[in-house]
Amino acid sequence: MTPMQGAAKSNFPGPLDYDSSAQLMNDMSFRGRIKVACLHFASYIQGEEPTVAAHNTRYQWAQQTMMNPDMAAARFAPAVVGDTNVQALGDTIDDASLQTATETAIQKQL
Repeated sequence: MTPMQGAAKSNFPGPLDYDSSAQLMNDMSFRGRIKVACLHFASYIQGEEPTVAAHNTRYQWAQQTMMNPDMAAARFAPAVVGDTNVQALGDTIDDASLQTATETAIQKQL
């Protein structure tokens, strides 16, 4: 088994205190996961029906995210880290739960 196939080492297991929350917001590996979650949500929004509430705002955000996903990840990292599941699990949170935390953070701000 190569190192990439093994489980990732957790640097910020939950529950998080203020210091580990602040560090996780700036952790590039975790921010990369948030970036992927933002891109997944942006792709979903680009395919939704124009009749969805606030579609124009959502679509504009999706376009901006596709053009600059790093900026989207940086913008939403604090809110994602503040999510109760992220606070409880830290960087050991599974991808599906991180996706939910990211989408919730985005929808609160759009």
